[in-house]
Amino acid sequence: MTTSHRRPAALLVVLLTGQAMASMDTSITAVAAPAIRADLGGSAAVQQLVLAGYTLTFAVLVVIGARLGARHGGPRVFLFGLAGFTLASLACGLAPTPVTLVLARVAQGAAGALMVPQVLALIRAALPDAARARAIGAYSMVLALGVAAGQVLGGLLVTLDLGGLTWRLAFLVNVPVGVALQIVGRRVLTGPPAAPPRREPLDLTGAALLAAAMLTLVLPLVLDTPTGIRVAAVAAGAVGLRLFLGYERRRAGRGGAPLLDVTVLRHPGVPAGLLACCVVMGCYAGFLFVFTLRAQDALGLSPLAAGLAFLPYAAGFALCGLAVARLPEAARAVLPVAGPPVLAAVAVLLAALSARGWPWVAGGALLLLGGAAHAAAFSPLVTRLTDAVPAGAAAALSALVSTGTLLAAVLGVTVVGGVHLALTAADLRGAALALPPAVVTAGLLLAGTVAARRALRPARPVAPEHIVEQVNC
Repeated sequence: MTTSHRRPAALLVVLLTGQAMASMDTSITAVAAPAIRADLGGSAAVQQLVLAGYTLTFAVLVVIGARLGARHGGPRVFLFGLAGFTLASLACGLAPTPVTLVLARVAQGAAGALMVPQVLALIRAALPDAARARAIGAYSMVLALGVAAGQVLGGLLVTLDLGGLTWRLAFLVNVPVGVALQIVGRRVLTGPPAAPPRREPLDLTGAALLAAAMLTLVLPLVLDTPTGIRVAAVAAGAVGLRLFLGYERRRAGRGGAPLLDVTVLRHPGVPAGLLACCVVMGCYAGFLFVFTLRAQDALGLSPLAAGLAFLPYAAGFALCGLAVARLPEAARAVLPVAGPPVLAAVAVLLAALSARGWPWVAGGALLLLGGAAHAAAFSPLVTRLTDAVPAGAAAALSALVSTGTLLAAVLGVTVVGGVHLALTAADLRGAALALPPAVVTAGLLLAGTVAARRALRPARPVAPEHIVEQVNC
């Protein structure tokens, strides 16, 4: 089963709405956490797993989801993941105890890991070149702003408390959306098969290596662990990922079917482009985390007001992200390098202006500019990466983008958020609290500019025999 080209608009709506559901559920629970605690109780560890179970499972399984899409067909795996996500959301909304909620969140993460890698791959395969750039711009917007949208939607639903459901509605809202997507998806994600799916055996050794590395890296970061353990986990996780990539290269060199098509990293500009995307998304996640905490704790805004205050950022990203596809190639080529410094300046200026209170007019204008800069830095790079790899490698690229940006978000919250929390614990206020996290964010973004510049260098011709030598090393 492959995608139909007859209804590209409906196809895009199904794919991007599925992506939005998965992205928003990484943050929607954080807003609902106090209501969940008040209703279900549970130990601190269980409450942390309610928040982290989804992220952990998604991070561990998303590369496996990409491989299953290549093996069984992207449309089939997307619809299967969508069905599982919808059922898991229902289980979350009906969970009677904290433990059942944790298990349902784990199931949600597993289903999201099946669904998400297929989105970019199906956009790459199903849409013509003229529509693909605009579609990838919309995909980038959903990927980047899903976390913020989850916070706004979660705050709104918990505040409205429709039918006395409080936090449960934050999960149950996925059910009618998922059912509708399943009905439409079965129509637009069908058509005559263009090529038979690949049926190679699943790389179980690679899956085990990847799962061990990701758990080692992510688990201490999303749970409340000492700083020393977190640093050791990052180092050990990085070593584990290196071992995984080395094993995958050797497996491919022996003619086996690797879990991850690592040859995607051999295409010019792809490694540097992925790094630049991850830096931008990590800084964004840290910035959003600190903004949300400061808005509520230091500036006195309600959760809903804090979410609404962030809307200009989403508007700036949407306007710029959708406009990028209409710009000439020369303009799109400079945006990923120009965006991060502008976003860095916005972070520092916003921290300085909001040291004593939230400046609604100036703050909104800066957030609008910041969102546009984020889109300029991120959307053209994702488009360039997608165009740089063949259609058969799009699922692997999608898995790398999803995994990389998720890990970057966790690291960004840990690093930038850790600076804010340390200053809060020291009882600092005003500019002494607001500026240091912004300066750290700005420094990371300027480093990301270097990676973006490297990713946009013209490709050098590579001799075919050199490519073979690299792939088989």
